[in-house]
Amino acid sequence: MKGGEFSVFARATRASSAWSQVVAGERRASSAAMAEAAGVAAAVEEPDGDSDAGSEEVVLTPAQLIRSLEQAWMNEKFAPELLESKSEVVECVVEQLEHMETNLKQAKRGDLKISIHRMEVERIRYVLSSYLRCRLRKIEKYFPHVLEKEKTRAEGDPSILSPEEFAFAKEYMANTEAHLRNVALKHMPPNLQKVDLLKAVPKPNLDSFVFLRVNERQENILVEAETDEQSEYVIDLDEDSQHLIRYKTIAPLVASGAVQLI
Repeated sequence: MKGGEFSVFARATRASSAWSQVVAGERRASSAAMAEAAGVAAAVEEPDGDSDAGSEEVVLTPAQLIRSLEQAWMNEKFAPELLESKSEVVECVVEQLEHMETNLKQAKRGDLKISIHRMEVERIRYVLSSYLRCRLRKIEKYFPHVLEKEKTRAEGDPSILSPEEFAFAKEYMANTEAHLRNVALKHMPPNLQKVDLLKAVPKPNLDSFVFLRVNERQENILVEAETDEQSEYVIDLDEDSQHLIRYKTIAPLVASGAVQLI
């Protein structure tokens, strides 16, 4: 390598290293900014089997609340089925965003931290809207099965739909039935004017494979055989390990938070 080329390469290397340090610093500042801009803790209700009311309040810091939202977002994004509604987390995040916006309006103009705070607000807003859009897409895609699952769930089991989502799913199903009836079914023979949407609309593919990271060590996980020649077998999932596995096998672990889809 010639002297001039080496000099250019050295400068580029130093610039790349400096830029990496800047990016890392911005990430740390963004995380700190979120907690500073929110400045208050949030109370989230979680199920409690020993309580007649069926819930208890768990106080989360702003950073813990955002991590809960991000975990729900990633799980919802990669799970083939609609997961349990995290409406309490969503409501708390909305309140935190409003509080952060209020703090930003009161901040002094020219403060360098304002831009970092605004970036964090936009990031959280994106995660929240993406999470809600993902759930709406699944409701539209699997609406008969979603409503049937909600209808048949046992008393005390967590709902997979928020009240607003439940109203949306019912209205979507009614509009779909009315559209089918007006466009096609009323022009068909009487014995063909009914359609079973549970059979017509495909179910979520629970046999699809997903990537996951283990949050808590799990033992004796039963894995179904892939072929007729194989038999069922048991595996252990070590903490922080990553796996590619059939979703149906680990669905209860996703619901409990023992694993995180990635």
